[in-house]
Amino acid sequence: MTLRSPQLRSHLALLLCNIIWACDYPFYNLVLGRYIAPEAMVCGSLIVAALLSLVPMAWEPRERVERSDLLTIAIAALMIGVLRKVLLMEGLSRTSPIDGSIIGTIGPLVVLLVSVAAGIDRLSGRKIVGLLLGGAGAVAVVLTGASTVHVKSQLGGNVMLLGGSCVTALYMVFFKRLVAKYRVTTLLRLIYCFSAVVMLPFGLPSLLRTDFSTMSPHILLAALFVLCVPTYLPNLLLNFSLRYVAPTISSTYAYIQPVLAIALSVAMGLDRLHADTLVAAAVIFVGVGLVISSYGRPSSQPPHSSSQPPQQQ
Repeated sequence: MTLRSPQLRSHLALLLCNIIWACDYPFYNLVLGRYIAPEAMVCGSLIVAALLSLVPMAWEPRERVERSDLLTIAIAALMIGVLRKVLLMEGLSRTSPIDGSIIGTIGPLVVLLVSVAAGIDRLSGRKIVGLLLGGAGAVAVVLTGASTVHVKSQLGGNVMLLGGSCVTALYMVFFKRLVAKYRVTTLLRLIYCFSAVVMLPFGLPSLLRTDFSTMSPHILLAALFVLCVPTYLPNLLLNFSLRYVAPTISSTYAYIQPVLAIALSVAMGLDRLHADTLVAAAVIFVGVGLVISSYGRPSSQPPHSSSQPPQQQ
């Protein structure tokens, strides 16, 4: 398999986007609340994502969007572009990056629950065991925020991050048709531009009050990274990879995120790794692994019919 192979490039794209998302947790924790308010970070990252989403218009032909879909896209933008970003930023400003990265891995379990509730999917023995294990591990991680031993964690922050995972699951299940209907660049452009406009009145004043001159060079680099990199670029990489790699395979790359986030957080002195957190993370990994493995290997699909909508950060 050479570097020109689409499959190899897809795996490299998956590796890169998950490395970027893993860096989010310690870098967000480093700047949120101390140097940049959560609402300012949400607004700033959405403005940058909206501007980046306009770039493909320079070479892509214009794609017509049906008027009947505009309201649906607006609702999707409010959910995944605004609500989830607010929950993510507020949550990470109130808890540890290690807890955040572990809670983020329960996405497939929440998607399964929502799919079953909507009558789209059915439970099997392996899925039930996976849900029970993953749910138990997730509850354990969330509740560590109430423990006096975990001084970096807060229960409220963990609950917000769990809520963000639920919002993502709702988006992935109920807005899958949009992802299959339009180009990813078209959909992301509409979502991020609408989200940025909605957040301007709430976050722009706080963003303008942010004093970047008081930041040390490494803090400034971390702030610029989380403002400019994690929102738009990884989603393009993910959706490029889904053209050639089965969604089940791409899901396994998410395990990189907590491992790398934990290593970075401990190395940067932002958090400590506790034994009970390791046990809970292992339980979640086993549960998610059981759920993912229960689907087997899907057949190849064309770019516009991916069975996994773009993840959002």
